[in-house]
Amino acid sequence: MEIPWWRPHGRGGAVYVFEDCEVDPRRFELRRRGEPVHVEPQVFALLTHLIRHRDRVVGKTELLDAVWGYRHVSESALTSRVKALRRAIGDSGGTQRMVATVHGVGYRFVADVRESDGDGLAVGGRIPQRIRYCRSADGVRVAYAVSGSGPPLVKAANWLTHLDLEWTSPIWAHWLDGLARRHTLVRYDERGCGLSDWDTGEFRFEDWVDDLELVTDAVELERFPLLGVSQGGAVAIAYAVRHPERVSRLVLAGAYGRGRFARAATPEEKEEAELDRSLGRIGWRHDDPTFRQVFASQFLPDGTRELWDAFNDLQRATTSIGNVVRFLDVFAHIDVSRLAPKVACPTLILHSRGDLRVPKAQAQELAALIPDSRLCFLDSRNHILTRDEPAWPAFLAELDGFLA
Repeated sequence: MEIPWWRPHGRGGAVYVFEDCEVDPRRFELRRRGEPVHVEPQVFALLTHLIRHRDRVVGKTELLDAVWGYRHVSESALTSRVKALRRAIGDSGGTQRMVATVHGVGYRFVADVRESDGDGLAVGGRIPQRIRYCRSADGVRVAYAVSGSGPPLVKAANWLTHLDLEWTSPIWAHWLDGLARRHTLVRYDERGCGLSDWDTGEFRFEDWVDDLELVTDAVELERFPLLGVSQGGAVAIAYAVRHPERVSRLVLAGAYGRGRFARAATPEEKEEAELDRSLGRIGWRHDDPTFRQVFASQFLPDGTRELWDAFNDLQRATTSIGNVVRFLDVFAHIDVSRLAPKVACPTLILHSRGDLRVPKAQAQELAALIPDSRLCFLDSRNHILTRDEPAWPAFLAELDGFLA
C-alpha cells in the first residue's frame, strides 16, 4: 500500500543537541556520547520543557503543572527530579553548567543548544507544515495543512482560521507547536476564510461538517482523535456522531453545544444575543475597529495590548466583512444538544474557568450530555489560552494524558 504523502518518513522532528547529549522528544530518548540514558518519564518531561523554554527562567509552578498536571505534589518531588536530570546529563548542583537554579523562582536551561531534524540537518526551531487543497462536491476549494510526526490528531476549524498567518501569529503559533509535538497535526481553513475559497454562497453548519469529512478523506485517515476549539467543538461533535467508527477520542476546548440564540431562554438573554449579533454586523460592515477591540477583549481579557492588536490584525486578514457577518449569524444558531448524547467515544472537555466569550456553563452542559466525558476547568479567563499563562502547560498535560 502506498504511504499517504503526509505520513512521516524516516525519523523527522527536532532533536536537541548540547555538550555530549542529544534529546529526541519524538522517540522519548536521551543519549550521551551516542549511548541511550535511561530516565524516568517525569525527568524526561522536565528536561524537554526546560530546553523548549530555555530563553527564560521557568517557574516552579509551571514545571509542576507541565510534569504532573493538576496532581498535587510537593516541591521536594520537583527538586529530586531536577537532581536526577542533572545526573543524567552530566551536570550537578555545584557546577550548574546546564541547569541553573534561580533561588525562590525556578530553573533555567543555560547550555548552548542547537537543533537538528534527527538526521543532522539544522532546523529553524519550528516544525514545518505542508499545505494542500481538496475540492468539495459543490466546488469549494478547501485548504488543509499537515505538520509534525507521530499518530494523527485532527483539529476542526474554528473562528476565522488562516493556515499561513497562524503559523507566525502570537495567538496561535504555540498551539500549533504544542499540538504537533507528539502528533501529526491535520488542520484546515473552513470555507469562507483563510486559504480556502471565500466566495462560497450561503453558509450552513452542515457544510462545515462536510468540509471536515472532506479533509479527513483527503489525508486518508481511518481512525483518529479529534479536537474542537470554540465553535469547532460543535463541528467535531457532529462529525463524531456521523462517523463513530473513525473518531477514537474527542477533545473539546472552550466549546459550546448551543449558540447564543439557540440557548437564549429569557427575554434578557435574547436581548443580549441580539445585541451581540447587531454589534458584530454593524462593526464589521463599517469596518469599525472599535468592535474588533471589544471582541479581542472577550477572547483574551488577560492579553496584552500587543496580543489584542495581533488578534485584530489576524481577523482583518482572514476573510471578508460580508463573510464575518454570515459567520456570526450561523454561529449564533448552532445547536448540537440533540447530537451530543450520541457521541460514542471517550471525550475530554477543557474549559477556562473564567471564559468571558463562552461561559463555563456551556462546558458543564456538554459534560452532562456526552455519556463518556470528563470535564476539566483551567485557571484562566482567556478563551484562547496564551503561551505564557500557567493554564497552557496544564492544557497540554491534560491533552497528552488523555490521548496517550
